[in-house]
Amino acid sequence: MSGHSKWHNIQGRKNAQDAKRGKIFQKISRELFMAAKAGGPDPSGNPGLRLMIDKARAANMPKDVMNRAIKKAEDGDKTSYDEIMYEGYGPNGIGILVSALTDNKNRTNSDVRVAITRHGGTMAGAGAVSFMFDRKGKIVISREDLDMDEDDMLEAALEAGAEDLQTDDDEFTILTDAKEFAQVRDALTEAGFKFESADLAMIPQNTIPVPAEKEETFQNLLDALDALDDVTDVYTSAEWADED
Repeated sequence: MSGHSKWHNIQGRKNAQDAKRGKIFQKISRELFMAAKAGGPDPSGNPGLRLMIDKARAANMPKDVMNRAIKKAEDGDKTSYDEIMYEGYGPNGIGILVSALTDNKNRTNSDVRVAITRHGGTMAGAGAVSFMFDRKGKIVISREDLDMDEDDMLEAALEAGAEDLQTDDDEFTILTDAKEFAQVRDALTEAGFKFESADLAMIPQNTIPVPAEKEETFQNLLDALDALDDVTDVYTSAEWADED
């Protein structure tokens, strides 16, 4: 009986992971499609598409799934997605930015509003929160099996043209000017670094602590947003209790 339960738990976790992976691939497929539709299917002449391909690879997206999304745009598919940035607040005035790609604004507006307000957050008007964030290149490198301390990583990052380095026990996070992101990413790639992720992101200018009694509720809010099919990214100014 215990063996059956163990298998059930393992299978349950695998199914959950597969479902999450499928949702991530679905979201990236939309971004690939829109990038190819906007600038053409050749990544060498379309920086936006190249960026999305790098994002897909970092997520271990199968090549055939990537190619299908790009081919869909190349074949003249008329599907159109609107890019929308929603703004809101979590507990303690924590800023929330929600990036979405949608073919139905009314549906997405409703879904995002419900996810935020049902978990103790509030919606905000355009510009009310976004001015507290800067658009930056963000490159994450795992420290596992990387024989390099913080000083050496900082030197490599600055040499590549990065602006800043953030360090914790598990990873290095390199921040760049948005316009210099591709150059820094390519320089670090040529230097032999492997990325956990490399993308443009909204980085808060200042962080705000998550109240201990609100941590679970706020995490549920973020999970609810992340689960929405139309949502591509969620950014916050949250500082969790276990962060420096």
